[in-house]
Amino acid sequence: MFIRIFDRYLGKQVLSATLMGVLLLSGVMVLGNVYKKLDELLGDTQLPFSVIAEFIVLIIPFSLIFTIPWAFLTSILLVFGRLSADNELVSMRMTGWSMPRISAAIFALAIALSGICFWVNVDLAPMAKNRMKMLFYEVALENPEALFQEGRVLEKVPGFRIHTGKRDGRNLENLEIIELEGTMAKRVVRAKRAVLETQPGVLDFTMHLYDAEIEAISHTPDKKVDKIEFLKAAETALSFPLSRLRDQTVRVNASMKTTDALWQEVNKHVDTVTTKPMDNIQVCLSRTELSKRYSFSLACFTFALVGIPLGVTAQRRETSTGFALSLITAVVYIVFIILGDTLNDKPNAMPHLVMWLPNVLFISIGGWLFYKLSRK
Repeated sequence: MFIRIFDRYLGKQVLSATLMGVLLLSGVMVLGNVYKKLDELLGDTQLPFSVIAEFIVLIIPFSLIFTIPWAFLTSILLVFGRLSADNELVSMRMTGWSMPRISAAIFALAIALSGICFWVNVDLAPMAKNRMKMLFYEVALENPEALFQEGRVLEKVPGFRIHTGKRDGRNLENLEIIELEGTMAKRVVRAKRAVLETQPGVLDFTMHLYDAEIEAISHTPDKKVDKIEFLKAAETALSFPLSRLRDQTVRVNASMKTTDALWQEVNKHVDTVTTKPMDNIQVCLSRTELSKRYSFSLACFTFALVGIPLGVTAQRRETSTGFALSLITAVVYIVFIILGDTLNDKPNAMPHLVMWLPNVLFISIGGWLFYKLSRK
C-alpha cells in the first residue's frame, strides 16, 4: 500500500508540474509565433476571429513538440531536487528501496509522454502544417477583398505587388499595381478606382480598373530599362492567378507529408505527391524528416534518464537552478536537431543519423549518471 501511495505521490508531483510547464511554455511559444506565422502566410490581412482561432489551434502541435519534453525535464529536476534537499530520498534508500524502484513511476510517466510525443510528431504536427498552408486559399475564396489592406502592399499574388490606398468591401481606391517579370517591373498600373470580381469556388479573380494610367516597361538583354510607354484607359481589367500561387506553395515538403508517405519515398525513391522519381537529395530530406519524428518522440524518456540524477545531485530547492539545468540540457539536445535540419540536403553528411545523436548522447550520459547514483 505504501509503495502505491509513494508512486502516486511522486507521479502526481511530476505530472502536475509538467502540465503547468506545458501550459506556460506553450502560451509563450504560441503568442511569440502566431503573429510571425500569420504574417508569413497571409501578410497584413485582417482576418475573422474564427480563422485566427483556428490558426492558433494549428500552431499548438508545433509547440507541444518542444514544450512537453522541456516541461517534463524541468519538473523532474525540481521534484527530485526538492526530495534530495529534504533528505526524503535518503530515507527511502535506508528502507531498502533502490533508485530504479524509486524512479519507476517517473519512467512509466516518461513512456506515456513519449507515446503522446510520438502521436504529435508522427501524425498531428504534419497534418496541422498542411492545414495551415490551405488557410490562405480559403480566405481568398471566401473573402478575397480581405487580402487588400489600406496602406499595405500585397505581395502574395505571383508576379504582382499591389498597394491599396482605400478599401470599402470590393471597391478599392488609389491603387498602384506593379507587374513583375522575374525581379524587374514589366508594367506599372495606377488606378483611381477598382472593383473586384470573383466566381464561386474559383481562386483566380479579376480586377476592373477605372481611370487607369499604365506604364509599359521594356528592358535590354542586360536588364536595363530600354523604353517606357505611357497609356491611359478609362476602363480596363487585370486577372490575378492565385491558383498559380497554390500550385507553387502546395508543393508539399517533407515536413508536411504523412509518415507513411515518407516511408514509401525512402523505400521506393518515388515522390508520393508528384509520382516522379526522387534524387538522392530528395530521398535524404525524407529520411531525415522521418528520423527527426521518431528521434524527438523519445525525448521524454531520454530526459527522464538524465534529469533524475541531475536533480538529485543539484540538491537545491531553487526554481531557477532547475530551470537553468533544464534549459542547458534542452538547448544542447535541440542543437543536434538543428544541425540535422541544416545538413538535410547533404546525403554524404548522413543527417538522419545526426537526428539520433542527442538521444544516444544523453541516454549514455544519463545511464552512466543513474548507475553511479544507484551505487551510492
